[in-house]
Amino acid sequence: MRLLVTRPEADAVKLRATLEQRGHQAIGEPLLRVVFMAGDAIDLSGVQALIATSRNALRALNGHPLLAAARQIPLFAVGPATAAEARGLGFAVVMTGAGSAQQLLTHIVAVADPAAGLLLRLAGDAEATDLGEELESHGFRTVRHIVYRMHASAALSAETMKLLALGEVDGVILMSPRTAEIYAALMCKAGLGAAARKLIHFCLSAAAAKQLASLGTVPVAVADRPRLEEVLALIDAAAAQSPPTAA
Repeated sequence: MRLLVTRPEADAVKLRATLEQRGHQAIGEPLLRVVFMAGDAIDLSGVQALIATSRNALRALNGHPLLAAARQIPLFAVGPATAAEARGLGFAVVMTGAGSAQQLLTHIVAVADPAAGLLLRLAGDAEATDLGEELESHGFRTVRHIVYRMHASAALSAETMKLLALGEVDGVILMSPRTAEIYAALMCKAGLGAAARKLIHFCLSAAAAKQLASLGTVPVAVADRPRLEEVLALIDAAAAQSPPTAA
């Protein structure tokens, strides 16, 4: 299959290579650009654990003056990929969630003690789920520290719009609700609603798929669990059922 990869560039490089190893063609179209808030002060006093719901939250700590102190504090990671990022940075204790923010919330409530201290959330400027509010409803005290910002693309690239208009793309990979929202808005802006109805939209979650409503009824495949491996399995299954787009 010929697939549009919408992830930020740092994540897209590895994904494109993985897709090509599996016999697919990848078209890079990053819809978000990550800007790290390097060097911003982080107060770790009284913190019992850190929370990271994305790899970017941890990448922002790479080279940070407080990294050495931060990695001695237990860390809750939303899923395996984020946990791997934490271990790569040298975090001593990493507790891994099942892949979604809601599942991470359940895990934290089950194993952490509200009386043991603050929970510090390393976050981006926009979060799909407000973990702080939900954790506080369980008696926890939380602090949110923004360590990165996401800048959205203003338009699809000319090459991508040409390929979409000519029907030379089979599907698009959408790994977050915000990416899906930006994609839908840019497709509408470019007048590519008809093209979208010919694509399979491979979504990490139902929350991401929901953001496609402005495009009308479009083909959607949603991962059973919020993991990249599940999305790749959906792509392989779809490719097995249909002939590839001609190059």
